[in-house]
Amino acid sequence: MDIQSIFSAIISLNMNVLLILLVLSLAYFFSLISRRVITRIIRRAIRPQDFKSKRDEEQREDTLISIVTTAAHVTIWTAALLTVLSMLGVNIGPLLAGAGIAGVALGFGAQTMVKDFLAGLFILGENQYRVGDVLQVNQTVSGVVEKISLRMTKLRDLDGNVHYIPNGEITIATNMTMEYAQAVVDVGISYDSDIDKVEAIIDTVGENIYEDEVWRGVALEAPYMLRVNSFDDSAITVRIVCKTAPIRQWEVKSEILRRLKKAFDKEGIEIPFPQRVVHTAPAKKTKK
Repeated sequence: MDIQSIFSAIISLNMNVLLILLVLSLAYFFSLISRRVITRIIRRAIRPQDFKSKRDEEQREDTLISIVTTAAHVTIWTAALLTVLSMLGVNIGPLLAGAGIAGVALGFGAQTMVKDFLAGLFILGENQYRVGDVLQVNQTVSGVVEKISLRMTKLRDLDGNVHYIPNGEITIATNMTMEYAQAVVDVGISYDSDIDKVEAIIDTVGENIYEDEVWRGVALEAPYMLRVNSFDDSAITVRIVCKTAPIRQWEVKSEILRRLKKAFDKEGIEIPFPQRVVHTAPAKKTKK
């Protein structure tokens, strides 16, 4: 091999390296700007009038942005990889044909995965839940939705445990924070309590919470006594309800209980504890 051939090989190698670096740089650049472009398009495409609150609108947008951005990144880097292989002299025609055949075989063999993807499409299309919602799945596992993909939903529960649930396995999805929530409080009072007085105290406490600046926008209405719920062994149980902002129902419930305890103590309303009445049978008279 003469000097000219060596120089030609080196120049050709350097050109290939530069082209590969250029392709990878372009892929990296497009993956960076794709999120900005997708974010702008989706935020403009989503109509605010279709949602009851700004939070609902933002959750829907963030969920769609995450899904579409992931798909765009996969497409960009797959195209870059195929381009690099072509530059290295790899015939990608048979590779693409083999991938198509493998995809068909995978479709027959991985029906569960196909089911998960189809379920994911329906979840996104119907807006069943979004990133940030509190979700209960199949009436068993519950937690905050941290991520939604076409294949699975990621939940984090109150203990910090993370649950990965295939979308195809979700038969009942209970969204506990869609548009608004409801704080429900059951309180037991003694049987000798004046029900009308108890209701007046509860309504006063509810009005105070609703008018408090700290709870404005959190408690969407004044908590009130809905009904006498049941006669239990040691107490009459009354039910208190309050419409709240999403995810804030537990805070409102805690505040209702805290203020009610103080109000009941002040007004002499007893919150009873379990009691048991024991009747002793009279002693049998002994024959003389």
